Amino acid sequence: MATLTGLTFGGQPWIPEFLQRINWETCLGCGRCFKVCGRGVMSLIALNDEGEIVDEDDDDDEVERKVMHVINAANCIGCQACDRVCPKGCHAYAPMPA
Repeated sequence: MATLTGLTFGGQPWIPEFLQRINWETCLGCGRCFKVCGRGVMSLIALNDEGEIVDEDDDDDEVERKVMHVINAANCIGCQACDRVCPKGCHAYAPMPA
């Protein structure tokens, strides 16, 4: 399968891998990935004790914890800066088919 390939400034081939999902089991919700991404790819969401997404504005008692979630994957440029700052390595990536 052919994948999208770019070039570095030095002319070396580079295959960007784009953010597909974040593992909620390992995500701490620390927000480091959110802070390093200038593209608005992720957002913090609230989960209940069953691991289901809940609206944190409706009832704070239901919120068990918060995690990062991919909300705008189309904005990802494949730099993987989010993974480099993540203490748990919970981001999953894939190259784009050409």
